[in-house]
Amino acid sequence: MEERGKLWECRYTEEAYPNRLRPYGDMPKILYVRGELPGEEKKTAAIVGARDCSRYGAMQAYQYARELAENGIQIISGLARGVDSFAHKGALDGGGYTFAVMGCGGDICYPAQNRQLYECMKNGRGGILSEFPDKTPPYGRNFPMRNRIISGLADLVLVVEARERSGSLITAGYALDQGKPVYAVPGRVGDLLSQGTNRLIADGAGLASSVEILLEELGMMPKGQEDLGQISKISLASQEEMVYSCLDLQPKNIEEIFQETGLDVKEIAGILLKLELEGLIEEPVKNYYARAGG
Repeated sequence: MEERGKLWECRYTEEAYPNRLRPYGDMPKILYVRGELPGEEKKTAAIVGARDCSRYGAMQAYQYARELAENGIQIISGLARGVDSFAHKGALDGGGYTFAVMGCGGDICYPAQNRQLYECMKNGRGGILSEFPDKTPPYGRNFPMRNRIISGLADLVLVVEARERSGSLITAGYALDQGKPVYAVPGRVGDLLSQGTNRLIADGAGLASSVEILLEELGMMPKGQEDLGQISKISLASQEEMVYSCLDLQPKNIEEIFQETGLDVKEIAGILLKLELEGLIEEPVKNYYARAGG
């Protein structure tokens, strides 16, 4: 491997080539890598979904990636806008490693808005992988091709949001052909961004209702939650306890907290700020709150 962040080539004939890709005849003979390759000794999960994801999809991608990373799972995605971006960010915020499989040369950060994620991955928290040589533009035809590598590197594929015709469904199809388990996050009936995921579930994909289900599929037990011990060390007023008790690892907004507690909205906002400063809760997506994980 070359100096961290610099381009290095990983050939099929070399020991470093990912064993997860070797069984499939359609994999590239050379991978162009910046940073690292996913560790063979650790489990991996691919998280994919819509570029134009909803706030719900963004939260789900972020939270699943974060919780999986906190349990030592490496996250694979494609650095696209939307679900991919939130998955990479969740993995990094969870202290984990995440890897982007690009549809262009690895020297091109595409989309440019994800530069911070790109730099973080290639310089120590994962890697940037491509089957395309440097300077290859992000042609549309490249992205469906790279999806077979995303699924190939994964021990499990999770689809968060997808339209009826979506690149994420191509990834799911590759995963099924490769014998990989596929899970989908359910969405509202009639929601365009949920048509693809709901169809996957109807066709037999696993229903992703919690991170524990995914960890079980990967043969792992979730790390013990420390938040109960943490909350016992800090004396909370009864109203603060009410707000904290109605939160879990799936984010909620103030309106949902108001409906569950009946407290004044301004009072809730003040309590949320206090709990966040004490490290008991976090705001993974603007105006949505969850218990601090793991």
